[in-house]
Amino acid sequence: MFASVFAVLTVVGASVAQSSTPRVVCVAGQCLQGFTNITIGTTISAAGSPASLLLLPGQYSASTNPQLLHQVITSSSPSLSPSPGFESQFALPLNVAVQPGVVSYAQANYSGQATFTPLPNGTIANASTPVTGSSLVISSNTWAVMTSGSSKSRLIVWDNIPDMSQLPSSLTLSSLSMSDLQSSACSPPCASSGVCSASGTCQCAPGFNGTSCESCAPGFFGPTCSPCPAGCASCDEGISGSGRCLSSSVTNPPSSCNCLNGQCGANGQCTCNAGWQTSTNGTQCASCAPGFFLTTDGNCKVCNLGCSQCADNSGDCVTCQSGFTQNANDRTSCIAPSSTTSTGTVCPDGSFSSGTTCSPCSPSCQTCKGPLSSDCIICGSARFSLNGTCVQTDANGACIGTGQSSFTIADNNKHECDTCPAKCTTCAIPGFNVASTINQLQCTGCLPGFVLSKGQCVQSCPSGTFLSPQDNLTCTACDSSCGTCAGSATFCLTCENNLLASQGKCVNTCPSGSLATAGACTTCHPDCASCSGTAFNQCSTCPPSRPVLSGGRCLPTCSKSQFIDPTTSTCQNCDASCSSCSGSGPSSCLACSSATSVLRDGTCVTATCTSNSSVVPGLGMCLSDLVSVPQPSGTSTPAPLPTIPGLNQPAAQASSRRPLAWWEILLMALGCAFIFLVILMLWRRRMRKRRAQRTAMFASNKKLDRTDWRFRLVRFGERLFGHNASRRVQPEEAEADRMLRMRDVEEARHERDLEKIIGSYDDRSSNRSRGVGDYFRHSVHTEDERTNRLSGPSLYSQVTGKPRSGPEPRQPVRVNPPNVSRFSASASSLSSSSYSARTRELAVPKVKPPTPAEEYAMSVMDSSSNTDWLEPHNTGGSRNPFRR
Repeated sequence: MFASVFAVLTVVGASVAQSSTPRVVCVAGQCLQGFTNITIGTTISAAGSPASLLLLPGQYSASTNPQLLHQVITSSSPSLSPSPGFESQFALPLNVAVQPGVVSYAQANYSGQATFTPLPNGTIANASTPVTGSSLVISSNTWAVMTSGSSKSRLIVWDNIPDMSQLPSSLTLSSLSMSDLQSSACSPPCASSGVCSASGTCQCAPGFNGTSCESCAPGFFGPTCSPCPAGCASCDEGISGSGRCLSSSVTNPPSSCNCLNGQCGANGQCTCNAGWQTSTNGTQCASCAPGFFLTTDGNCKVCNLGCSQCADNSGDCVTCQSGFTQNANDRTSCIAPSSTTSTGTVCPDGSFSSGTTCSPCSPSCQTCKGPLSSDCIICGSARFSLNGTCVQTDANGACIGTGQSSFTIADNNKHECDTCPAKCTTCAIPGFNVASTINQLQCTGCLPGFVLSKGQCVQSCPSGTFLSPQDNLTCTACDSSCGTCAGSATFCLTCENNLLASQGKCVNTCPSGSLATAGACTTCHPDCASCSGTAFNQCSTCPPSRPVLSGGRCLPTCSKSQFIDPTTSTCQNCDASCSSCSGSGPSSCLACSSATSVLRDGTCVTATCTSNSSVVPGLGMCLSDLVSVPQPSGTSTPAPLPTIPGLNQPAAQASSRRPLAWWEILLMALGCAFIFLVILMLWRRRMRKRRAQRTAMFASNKKLDRTDWRFRLVRFGERLFGHNASRRVQPEEAEADRMLRMRDVEEARHERDLEKIIGSYDDRSSNRSRGVGDYFRHSVHTEDERTNRLSGPSLYSQVTGKPRSGPEPRQPVRVNPPNVSRFSASASSLSSSSYSARTRELAVPKVKPPTPAEEYAMSVMDSSSNTDWLEPHNTGGSRNPFRR
């Protein structure tokens, strides 16, 4: 596979080969103009640019110096010309890196002809190809396995190699070859049959499966997961299997044409065995035909002679043929009618009644009801009844001459041709004679999908037998030394006498690379040299191709900063100066960990870069070693080169602030609105919580809340079944609180009544035409008249004719004794009898003599005016001087 990648290349000794045309080579932060023939990286050019630039591996952004590089990268339409293995798409930031794989260069320092090969899709462990290139570039997170010299010592390459001559001298570079190339992105690592891709998945070889390609797919066997033999439905499969065929494939099983006890033809039609027909559910050959009954072992057997219908399992006759009567002693049989002449003579066997005489039967019949062979009741010697006809048999008892001879067998007891077992296509009774019984029947052919074992059709060969490869039908006994075998009688899968089966042989101990399990020697996983189990993570020792033993697995390599100790098969850390190494100590480095060091003979030394250059990250070389700036001999003045502006000047730093785009403004506005809504929702939530707290505090002070378990249970049920919350039952309040509440309500109502009275009084006070006598017209007034009277002008205004200068007096309504509130507990304790008496006094007004004030008013009144008597109203005390 690597022949095209690592072809025979010419090694050039010079570190930098000069070209005739100067070029500009750049890394992020520096560009150098000179002569070079390196072929690594990507060439970029732009319209108006004074020169094209060769970009070495690295990342370039819009702010990368110098000014020339900045102008080309940020131009409107730059074009890329990548070298083999590098990306060709332009996008900022521009990442110049090799694609997953490896690039080889014919000359040192990444110069000369370049050839790229991506990561393989399959294993390449057997495709070891010589490597004669002078420098290598490998993609990140990728490793390559190389073998060195005749000792086959392994070298793991993780980093770029600018010059193979600078590798440790202990390596034999003249015979270097590559045997594996994979990505390190897979976790866990792939097994030997898989290759890790750049996406982090294991690509399995054909026949393998599993997350790490550690096992064989169904139908494959052995260390290389080879397919099972042709014509096998199943074989001894698995990565430790032998591949021996265990069952042959079935090309036309009965189920392929909705058939159960029959054979599928080439046209897809089902042909039922004798005695079977299509069942009521549509499955063909699934129920017994008329004249047959189903036995307990699943076969359809013919009913006895003279019976047209019999019961399943027992075979008892349900319906006898015409003229036959059921046998009282044997319910499975029917008795034929006796043949009697008209004179009453009973005809003997071999004859039948023909009027007044007995005529002989056909030679085929033992008893009959007519002269023809089809009139037989019981067939004669060596003949058996089949569908009303007497037929003969062959030497094996099979009925012949009916077109169904291969499906029926003679039954000496029934004198009929009976059916073969359900799964048999042909059957026989060896050495058939008149003494043979149906129990001696043996199948000679089976339906597809069944095998023949001891004269019966079964689904698989029993233990101790194997399917004969000659006919793929007969189960043959294994050799006496085998417990089970496959393919042949002597290829043992298990052995007798406590021996172990190994590769078909019976041995006392298992050979190297296998272990004893279940009476057989099972080979270890191909990744292991020895093992404690058959899984790929149960290795005890490892083979040379996968020398690292870690967590029961054999791995091909350690991590990047480690090397394999061949004596212990463990991973050891490299020297601190090494990024990767081939062994211990500072002189075994393959790449340097310091950004200011370069590799010289396997040792990392401080770089001596010129032209104000530095070590290019990842390449392990100074920029000045890749680009030659010629100097005239005898002087330090550089040779003249074309002047390119902006080659060494830093790029002007653009303002970090820029106007916001419309979508950024929209996002900011939406964000502010979202924040405002969140704050509003939080504020409302806080207000609800505070209101709930105040409500709970009020309910607690008023003892309105109920926290007993009964109320909580009711509330839980309401929430569960979706009912409205039940109204809380108020606790019984104290007597003092109840009276206080009643007083508050009554006083509020009294205030409203007084406001109405005062309003009505103010309206009437303006009417001066009405005399005082109007209020003394009647000595008894109704409740409404009292209200109107109280609302009229005062006595003082009636007498003097002047309006009152002060506020109108308010009439109290208290009737209780002084200093006692009518809402107090003492007032509420009045007896019902005193309350009723007081009510009657108020309901029936009494006529009282006029008071001195009334007499005085009557004396000064005009006798012609219509006057009314004022009715005194006891309001519980008055300040009127006339009432004293």
